[in-house]
Amino acid sequence: MKKKSILLAGILVCICITTQAQDTKTKEPKGKAIVQVFGNFHTGFLEKNEIRGFELERSYLGYEYKLGNDLSIKGVMDIGKSSDVDDHHRIAYIKYAMISWKTGNLTLNGGLIPNTQIYFQEKFWGYRYIKKSFQNQYKFGSSADLGFSVAYKFTDRVSADAMIVNGEGYKKIQKNDGLNYGLGATLTPIKGFQVRLYGSLNESGEQDKDNTVNISAFAGYKSDKFRIGAEYNHMMNASFNKDADQNGYSVFTSVQLQKDTELYGRFDDLYSKDNWNIAKDESAAILGAQFKLGKYVKIAPNIRMIMPKADGPKNGYWAYVNCYFGL
Repeated sequence: MKKKSILLAGILVCICITTQAQDTKTKEPKGKAIVQVFGNFHTGFLEKNEIRGFELERSYLGYEYKLGNDLSIKGVMDIGKSSDVDDHHRIAYIKYAMISWKTGNLTLNGGLIPNTQIYFQEKFWGYRYIKKSFQNQYKFGSSADLGFSVAYKFTDRVSADAMIVNGEGYKKIQKNDGLNYGLGATLTPIKGFQVRLYGSLNESGEQDKDNTVNISAFAGYKSDKFRIGAEYNHMMNASFNKDADQNGYSVFTSVQLQKDTELYGRFDDLYSKDNWNIAKDESAAILGAQFKLGKYVKIAPNIRMIMPKADGPKNGYWAYVNCYFGL
C-alpha cells in the first residue's frame, strides 16, 4: 500500500510539472498585481502658512486576472482619508470588485465598477495622483459604484456606454431604493480629437426628495506632444435637495518637453444657483511640471491657488510636490 501511495504521488508530481512546463511555453501570464501610491509634501503661504507637512493621500492595492473566454476579474482596495474621521486616520474600502467580459466591440462590467460619468475625463486629464478630475473633486458623482455597465464601439468614430448602479458610491451600502441611470456617447471626428456627452438620473428613493440629474459635455485633443481639454458640468438637485443646482467648468492642458518631462496647467470654476453653496463655491488654478524617474515613479512639483466665491475668506496659495509609485 505504501509503495502504491509513493507511486501515485510520483505520477501526480510528474503531471503537475509537465502541465506547468506546457503552460510556460504556450501561455502568457494571466494575472498582474495592482499597486499605486499617491503622496505629497505641501506648504501654504501667507494666511495658510501654518498648513504644511507630508501626506500619504491614497493607496490602491489589488489584483487583476484573465480567466479566458474574454472574461477577467479585478479586485482593488482603496486606502485613503475619510471626511468622517480625523485627517490622520486612514480608512480601507473595496474600490473595485468586478468581472468583465470583452468580445469584439462589446464590453460588459458587473460588480463594484468604475463610474462611466467620471472615468473618461479622469483618464484624459491624466494626473489623478496630483488632483482629481472636476466631477470627482467637487462631488458631482462617485468614481465607482455597485451595478453594471455596457459599452459598445459602433465605429472608430462613434461609441456609447450605459450603466445602472446604486447611486451611493463605493464607500456606502445601498440605503435608498433608488438607482442611478447613466448614458454617454463619445465621438472621435478626427484622430486625437474626442467629444463626449453624458447624462444621468439618480433616483432619490424618498418621497420628500427630488431626483438628482447630471449633464456634462467634454471636448479634448491629445497628441504625442500635448493635450488640451475642457468640460462643462451641470447638476440639478444636488444631494436630492430641490433647486440645489450646481454648475462648473474645467480647462486643462499639458505639454511634453522631453521624453520624461511635462508641463501642465488647469483652471476650475464651481458656482451654485442663487449662491446656496457659496461657502464651498470657488475657482482653483494649478500649474506645475512632471518628471518620470524610471518606469514606476513620478514626481510633480506644482503651485496652487484657491479663490473662494464667498466674501469673507481670502485667496489661498500652496506649493506641492506630488509623488506617485505604481506597477
